[in-house]
Amino acid sequence: MAKGKTAVYFCQSCGYESAKWMGQCPGCREWNTFVEELVDKKSSGKSTTKMSGEQRRPQTLASIEVKDEQRTASGMEELDRVLGGGIVSGSMVLVGGDPGIGKSTLLLQVCKNLADQGVSVLYISGEESLQQIKLRAQRIGTFTDHMKLFCETDLDEIRQIISIEKPKVVVVDSIQTMYHSQVSSAPGSVSQVRESTAAFMQIAKGDGVTVFIVGHVTKEGVVAGPRVLEHMVDTVLYFEGDRYASYRILRGVKNRFGSTNEIGVFEMRGDGLREVENPSEYMLSGKPEQASGSVVACSMEGSRPILIEIQALVCHSNFGIPRRTAAGTDFNRVNLLMAVLEKRLNLKMSECDAYVNIAGGIRMNEPAIDLGIVLALVSSFKNRVIDEKTICFGEVGLSGEVRAVSMPAQRVAEAAKLGFTTCILPKVCLEGLQKPKGMQLIGVSNVREALDALG
Repeated sequence: MAKGKTAVYFCQSCGYESAKWMGQCPGCREWNTFVEELVDKKSSGKSTTKMSGEQRRPQTLASIEVKDEQRTASGMEELDRVLGGGIVSGSMVLVGGDPGIGKSTLLLQVCKNLADQGVSVLYISGEESLQQIKLRAQRIGTFTDHMKLFCETDLDEIRQIISIEKPKVVVVDSIQTMYHSQVSSAPGSVSQVRESTAAFMQIAKGDGVTVFIVGHVTKEGVVAGPRVLEHMVDTVLYFEGDRYASYRILRGVKNRFGSTNEIGVFEMRGDGLREVENPSEYMLSGKPEQASGSVVACSMEGSRPILIEIQALVCHSNFGIPRRTAAGTDFNRVNLLMAVLEKRLNLKMSECDAYVNIAGGIRMNEPAIDLGIVLALVSSFKNRVIDEKTICFGEVGLSGEVRAVSMPAQRVAEAAKLGFTTCILPKVCLEGLQKPKGMQLIGVSNVREALDALG
């Protein structure tokens, strides 16, 4: 062991520090997450952040002046929606997602749009060469001279270049490849990721530079490295979707400058990512006609209603234990709703295999799609076709009641815009709801009334 350095164990999940190895982390209660790293005791505990004497004095709330955040349009409305209205100057944004999902492509398109507006952008890559980045950039379009590329992993070199170029936006791809010279552990370790993020945070807050950081994810789907990484940044965005499908969903998990319920929908094409302005129409494309077990439901993602097709297949099981599968929704929720149907409607589903799928590969967990899952299961079980112009939404309780959901007016308006003529919704939501022209609203109190409404 090098002189002046000591071995410390860090939890890879939450960053908990311990002098000895432990099987279970006391911080996050995860097992087998401690990794040994060498730490320089001389530099540990010293903060590199320096503040003036005026800033160090406590201030009252009345003496603090609040200014509106300066936002810059990214050129992509879907991204601006998730960010809360645009890119905030001096903010730090973490973009995570599976390999090959399109994180680098998305940020490269944002860099192109910002450079076209005259904003100076510095793209720092620690994984790809300049030639590789140019090959991807040629598929996206023509870039102006306001965007510059820099391939480096040493933070000291990166700091020097940022101080010379003075860009307004910096993109780091990826944070797991950055190397801090004062930390002896390997790049990608807990200490390196934490120190590198702290260094870029000082650049963002001190110089007013907007920093985008790309983060790899683990097999569990979370950003690799300590969870403290997500606590340090201002915004955390996850890029979701099947890498073999054409759609992508950008979801905000944390946002200090906006809502965390908004999502952005993109489609992957040969020339990059294209925004999907009407996700409902996109998700319902290719819906089968005159097929049982298919129904359209409405889910809310932030302020945006999205219509989705819920498919169910119920068939008699040839084995002693029926098989249940859920794709795109919670598996345990499907089992719960099937138990409600068997108890309240006397449908013998305990002897049947059941497969539930949300078409398009999108994942929805809002309780408002419970009624859609119930109607799809019954439709497949009884082999009864539901009218393709019928839409439903509502939460189903254990006693079979249909409970109210939020923003019913927006859901009904979206359904009417796409040509649906019948809407089955909770009876409580009918109060004060304006009926769209050409649409029939059917309020139900329980699942039996919902089935009777189908005719």
